[in-house]
Amino acid sequence: MDTVTIGLIQTIHGVHGDESVEVHKKQAIEKHVKLVREASGKGAQIVSLQEIFYGPYFCAEQTTKWYDAAEEVPGGPATNLFQELAKELGIVIVLPVYEREGIATYYNTAAVIDADGSYLGKYRKHHIPHVGAGEGGCGFWEKYYFKPGNLGYPVFDTAYAKVGVYICYDRHFPEGARALGLNGAEIVFNPSATVSGTSEYLWKLEQPAHAVANGYYVAAINRVGFEAPWNMGEFYGQSYLVDPRGSFVAMGSRDQDEVIIGQMNKSLIREVRESWQFYRDRRPETYKELTRL
Repeated sequence: MDTVTIGLIQTIHGVHGDESVEVHKKQAIEKHVKLVREASGKGAQIVSLQEIFYGPYFCAEQTTKWYDAAEEVPGGPATNLFQELAKELGIVIVLPVYEREGIATYYNTAAVIDADGSYLGKYRKHHIPHVGAGEGGCGFWEKYYFKPGNLGYPVFDTAYAKVGVYICYDRHFPEGARALGLNGAEIVFNPSATVSGTSEYLWKLEQPAHAVANGYYVAAINRVGFEAPWNMGEFYGQSYLVDPRGSFVAMGSRDQDEVIIGQMNKSLIREVRESWQFYRDRRPETYKELTRL
């Protein structure tokens, strides 16, 4: 099929950070199950949730408590639950979670679940920021929680489209975006937790540029609101779908829980790639220095 309906879910996580991990996960999962059903009811065939959807952006602090939020992928309770939901609704789900491998190795991960409920694989976030404290001593202390991804840039051949994933801070690096295109992605999902300030102006620049440079759709998902007790900044929402020409197909609000629905047209991908032959005109033999610098 040439036309695929995409659903993006952005929400505020309103549970106070002092609550137990179990409370966070229970409330967030219940909320997102309802929103996934809403997206499906609006015709969505591929649905993506925001970065580590079942809790707050806990990287604002460095506390061992949050390791308890991690679970195995596949086989963890969240992945199992959403596999059942995907099968029931006949939709593909991009499910960003906190992954534990073995006893105590952790990754920022997204599982990709096909429309028959099967687990297709996962992407692990490659680029892990560790940014100094801002207001209230909060920061992006991600190296405290995540190892860098080690699974490359896989593309998943789902029932509706060839799907790639690039998580949050990854979006600042064009190399992985290109790798996803070379691996066959028709759409790349970037689940995020990003706040207003230094990088907000890049939100609507970088990912449309990736879409144009690589001839695919990009779906950017951001959470909304403020999260206590850290209040490190406003998660400014504005989740969107952008096409291979860099045109915004659909965009969410800045501050509301929302299901954003947009149409992906594969014939446009072919049209753009035939017009702009960026893959044909690449010169990889001249780029070797990039891996040495």
